[in-house]
Order: sequence, then structure tokens, then C-alpha cells
Amino acid sequence: MRRALLALLTAGIASVVGLPAAQAAPDSWSVPGQATITIRGHGYGHGHGMSQYGAEGAARQGLTYRQIVDFYYPGTTWGTAKGRVTVLISADTTDDLVVEARSGLTVRDLAGGARVTLPDNGARQWKVATGRDGVTRVSFLTKKWHRWQALEGQGEFAAGGKPVTLVTPSGTTAYRGKLRTAVTLTGHTVTVNALTLDNYLRGVVPLEMPALWSPDAVRAQAVAARTYAAYERRHPQASVYQLCDTSSCQVYGGYGAEHPASNDAVTATRRQVLLSGGQPAFTQFGSSSGGWTCAGSVSYLPAQRDTYDDWSGNPVHDWKTTITDATIERAWPGIGNLSRIAVRGRDGNGVWGGRVSSVLLVGSDGRTTISGDTFRSALGLRSTWITFKVASG
Repeated sequence: MRRALLALLTAGIASVVGLPAAQAAPDSWSVPGQATITIRGHGYGHGHGMSQYGAEGAARQGLTYRQIVDFYYPGTTWGTAKGRVTVLISADTTDDLVVEARSGLTVRDLAGGARVTLPDNGARQWKVATGRDGVTRVSFLTKKWHRWQALEGQGEFAAGGKPVTLVTPSGTTAYRGKLRTAVTLTGHTVTVNALTLDNYLRGVVPLEMPALWSPDAVRAQAVAARTYAAYERRHPQASVYQLCDTSSCQVYGGYGAEHPASNDAVTATRRQVLLSGGQPAFTQFGSSSGGWTCAGSVSYLPAQRDTYDDWSGNPVHDWKTTITDATIERAWPGIGNLSRIAVRGRDGNGVWGGRVSSVLLVGSDGRTTISGDTFRSALGLRSTWITFKVASG
């Protein structure tokens, strides 16, 4: 590896990337042959919309949930949403649907059959599965599986409003509403939870924000999450479900994830959502803005200073991590031995010029320019609002 003494870059030192020194020097770092790279950053997440730590900081300053939501989503109006949502249950990776037996358990043929109460026959579990013969059947487990009834279509379990416990390869989880099998356009059989919007929120809010935070912060989270779900319902993930249960949509844990305090927040904000143009808004949110939100894809997700995010209980408002040059070389092996890091673009908001939009990596074998989001993802960084300090060793 080429070795070089690391020196502080000044306005009089020219950059190897060809920009005027006054522009490039603050965002360009030479990397010696064996280097330790300290990355300092602000915030956690994409920075769009509501900062969850910021919501808690605002609530501690006395803001109501409506004031918190209005700050993070300026230009939206208040409205209502109700009805049902359908959620993909990602933990069920099998082609069948297995639930634990319980009183009042029913099954319905989704091809148009009536709901039928399952018998109290000593079964421990009930299953809907399609056999090799192409017939979908309901079966029950005592000491072994027994066929009970054939279906014309897919099957759906419910328990008259009581939770139904799903059995998956990783364990069991109870869900409100109904659990059904569905076949995607690619032919995969999946498990889908169909339930009311607010019952869905009960399994989301405590996984997205600590339920015992300030009540107005948790209520703000309930409004943001309800609005996000209503938006996704209008823009479904797939033909047979509207939402997923991971951070790609919103984290959803079903009945077992519920907490009394967050349930109170859902009830206190019942049906309340934010609208834009008369439709549910795209209310993105994340852990911490770091002190500035990041402009999103719509006008009500602006870049704005966020003083609420900076309070003593926020461990990711400021953060740092240390890696070696070898970590970057493994992530982008085509560059060879890393010799320089240069930030090529930022969003202009906050210290260091704000969040990184692109990074140039120069090495002995080549160079590559990557987006800030890709750089963050590959190295597992909390956000793209970063700067570097490079040292030998």
C-alpha cells in the first residue's frame, strides 16, 4: 500500500480530485497505508419527516401531539381514516397456515363459503394447506395430522374478535383480526393478517417508539403511523396484501407486542390522520434527525432545523464509530488500497455542510463514486450526516 503522512488540509492545499482547494479541502482526506478512520455523525435514519427522539424532546418541552405533528409535517391538514388493512406476516415462511386451537376458532373458505366454527375435538393445532393434488384442505393435529375438510379457495381463521395464535418456524405470535392464506402473482403462498386500522396500530406503535415515553410523543407516533398505513393502503405492496410487517413499511408485532400505554395513545388519537390534497399523507419518520430533517419527496417533508432532537436522552443525536481502511477496501475491493476519501456532495444543512449525497473513494487500482445512502448501508452507519478523521495505524 502507498503510505503518506496525513496532514491537515487547508485552503492552500490542492485537492487531487480537481476542485478548487477552498471547496474541496474541508471534505477530502488522505488515507495512509494502514489507517484508522473515525466517522462522526448526527442522527439515526433517513431524516425524513418526524424525528422520534425529537417528538419526545418536544413533548418534554410541553408541546402537544398535534403541535409535534404539525411541526414535522408542515402544510398537511387533519382528517380521519378507518376501515381495514392487510399485512404480510413475514415470519411465516412456510406454504401452510397453522394456528393454535382455541375456543371460538372459525374457518372460512375464501372462495365464498360461510364461516364455520371448528369443533372442540381435542385438536392442538389447525392448518390450511394445499396438497400435492392441488386441493386446499383444513386439517387438525392431535398426535398426528388429520384431514377435516376440503376448500374451494384459500382459508381464513378467526376467533370472533379474539386473538388467534399463529405458528411459524421461529415460534408463535398472536394476532388480532383474521389470518388467511393468499397466493401472490408469482405463485407463492403467504400468510396475511386482515384487521382494523386501529387494531393494527396497537401492534405497531410500541415497536416504533417506547410506549412509556411522554404521552404526547406516543400520540404523535400513533398519528404518524396511522397516516402512513392509510397512505400505504392506497399504494399497496402487493395484490394480496397492502403492508409488510418490517421496517420496509412499519414494524408490526401483532397482539403480543401491544402495551397499555401505547394502546391508550391509539385510542386517544382514534382515526386521526394527516392529509395532503384530501388524501393520507406520506408521513415518513425515523429515529433521530440529528438536528436537521432531510428534504423528502413531497413538500410537507422539508429540510428544517430541529432543535427538539437535541436533548440529554438522545444517544444518537451525536455519535461516532471507528473503522480501518481495510473495512472500506473490503466493501469496494475494486479500488485496491484506499488512498483518499472525498465527499462530493452534501445537502447544505447543518454542520459540515449537512448530509452526504455522494462519496469518491480513490485507491491504488481505481476509483468509485457512490451515493451517501449506499456508503451508509455498506458500512452500517447510523446516518449519512457524517465527517471523517483519519489517522495512521
